[in-house]
Amino acid sequence: MITYKDSGVDVERGYEAVKLMKKNAMATFDKNVLGGLGSFGGFYSIADYKYEEPVLVSGTDGVGTKLKIAFLMDKHDTIGIDAVAMCADDVVCQGAKPLFFLDYLATGALEPQKAADIVKGVADGCKMAGCALIGGETAEMPGFYPAGEYDLAGFCVGIVDKKAVINGANIKAGDVLIGLASSGVHSNGYSLVRRLLVNKPDDVFVYSDELGKTVGEELLTPTRIYAGNLMKLVSEMPIKGIAHITGGGFIENIPRMFPEGVGCDIKLGTWEVLPIFNMLNRLGGLDDAHAYNTFNMGIGMVLAVDPTIADKCVAALSAMGEKASIIGTVREGEGVTLIK
Repeated sequence: MITYKDSGVDVERGYEAVKLMKKNAMATFDKNVLGGLGSFGGFYSIADYKYEEPVLVSGTDGVGTKLKIAFLMDKHDTIGIDAVAMCADDVVCQGAKPLFFLDYLATGALEPQKAADIVKGVADGCKMAGCALIGGETAEMPGFYPAGEYDLAGFCVGIVDKKAVINGANIKAGDVLIGLASSGVHSNGYSLVRRLLVNKPDDVFVYSDELGKTVGEELLTPTRIYAGNLMKLVSEMPIKGIAHITGGGFIENIPRMFPEGVGCDIKLGTWEVLPIFNMLNRLGGLDDAHAYNTFNMGIGMVLAVDPTIADKCVAALSAMGEKASIIGTVREGEGVTLIK
């Protein structure tokens, strides 16, 4: 007899992994989560959300090759924060409150404790975003992934009243752009980052005076989750547009919130460019056009607001603990112009 275990899939490991994950996932539950983990579907009630026209907003993404840094360092308890951030911070760009999250973890041979560490990070991220981790999938796929490696992705659903949707339609020339500081490289551009900084496995353990920490510690810094503070801000201020600065950097992402016929001028030097970006640009010989089309360059979110409330928004965000600054203006035309 040749069993499923003989082919490389050990269901007992799966049971153990779920048992270890359950406590962290359930710590994210609120009163709207119906039932516990283990059903075929996750249930979330929206009865308490008294919207005139409730609209659901969804987002999905993965962590990308930042995972390679986690593998090299054998550190897996924060990478889940990145998975949540990439999805929840997309959803909040439309003014939607993140409600719930589901994760997908796939590996060649399941290691229950490692899987539990990964999901702990997901649960921590959900708490930061104010959403519940109501389910997911852990797949054991022998022969598909190299030993010790895995993939991690997620899916987030949020809710907003139709009249409160933020879609950038009212952005016009003269509006002001506010940037919110990033925590580092976040989860984009890592194929280039690894080529520049991690040519040998031990490179992640090299201490850098310029960074004030090891290369690996810098590169595993979790993506900042802005959802909670942005939801507070949009409840107080009329925000016209929000852009999440992910893959494609400033050049691709800021125009995504603009209506046709407008672009922007970004004033360089109006925020702190973190040391990691100076290092990457120097090692790669990147000019501004390539740098700002690849990395977030120290800004994780960009908001478009009327100039009359720009200072109030910066003050409100600063009071919430965000590093916020006015970084540019909207103009007629299209595209992003970097001004020194």
